[in-house]
Parts: sequence; structure tokens; C-alpha cells
Amino acid sequence: MGFTREQLESYRDDVIDDLIGPDCRLLIVGINPGLWTAATGAHFARPGNRFYPALHCAGIVPRIIDAADGFTDADRATLLDAGIGITNLVPRATARADDLTTAELRAGALVLIETIERVQPALVAFAGITAYRTAFQRPKATTGRQPDDIAGCPVWVMPNPSGLNAHDTVDTLAAAYRDAATAAGLTVGATVAAAVPPPRLPIKKVRRR
Repeated sequence: MGFTREQLESYRDDVIDDLIGPDCRLLIVGINPGLWTAATGAHFARPGNRFYPALHCAGIVPRIIDAADGFTDADRATLLDAGIGITNLVPRATARADDLTTAELRAGALVLIETIERVQPALVAFAGITAYRTAFQRPKATTGRQPDDIAGCPVWVMPNPSGLNAHDTVDTLAAAYRDAATAAGLTVGATVAAAVPPPRLPIKKVRRR
């Protein structure tokens, strides 16, 4: 599946549902959905995002999920069975995270607190330090375990898995994700060699409404 730029732009400001099951122990918080995620309905779906390769490399999930065409039922089950839930600080889709305003991020933090209170995960982990700093007014926060809990839940900050983050590799992301998963009490297997799915050739897709 592929999308033209015009097709992706048609999904701007769309909202996708959280992926949270009844046994969520590690609640991962993205910044907001990208346009590819909004188009497919799958979190971290854009080709080139290292989220799922890093989860697999860390031994958190048994296989690499390829969400570029959307989630299959097996994909959802793999994440939920591992104890992973996924939500976002801001629900609306944009082309880039820096399209969001400070007000949106801080308003999203208030909604996230309600989600944490409802879900009661063992640990909440943010996939992106800049958004966390802004949303929770912690300008000096660094990655790793945070000194302040949210709604009684321990907080971890991890690097952003986007391909735009040139500071991290699948291996360094996997190390950070493994630390958070271990702290959340997830069953974590042995680390595996990093592998990234091959690039996809774009195929035009007509959106149906």
C-alpha cells in the first residue's frame, strides 16, 4: 500500500483509536499520529519508523510487526499479549510533530493523566523527550526513569523512533525499550540482531469515504 502526498494530506487532523487491552502493563505514549498512521489506523505505521524493529530487537515481541498497511488481528494480539498499550499525547494527525502547539501538548497531558488513572499500567513510557518536556513542563528532563510519577505510575522517557531522529539506531532504541519493559515487569526474551523491513515501493491508493 502506498499514498500520494495529496492522499496523505487528506488525513490531516484525523484521529485514531488507542490500542490498549485489559492487561496493559507498559503504556507507550507517542507524540501524535502521523499522516500515514491516520491513513492506516495503525500506530507508528510509516515506513522507516524503527518502533517495531526495536521492540523485536529488544526481545519484547517475538516478531517484527510491519504496520505500513495497517494492523492485522495477529499484530494487535502480539502487542496486547505482550502487555503493551499505545496512546498519544495529542490525538490529531499532522505531517510532523512540530506542527503541534505548546497548548495542545499541555492539554493532551491532562487527558493522558485520565487515561493512566483508568488503565493503571505498571509503567508509562514516552516515545520522545521533547514532547514530554513541553507537555509536563519538565525542561531539564533526560531519557530514562523520571523522578516524578504520573497518577501514581512510574514514568520513563525513551528516544523517538521516527526515522527523522538521526541520533539513535534500532539497537540504541531497543536498549531503551528493553529497560522500560523490564521495569514494567514484562516478559522480555533475548535480544536479537536488528533487522529493518525492506523499503516499499509507493503504490497509489484511492481513498474511499
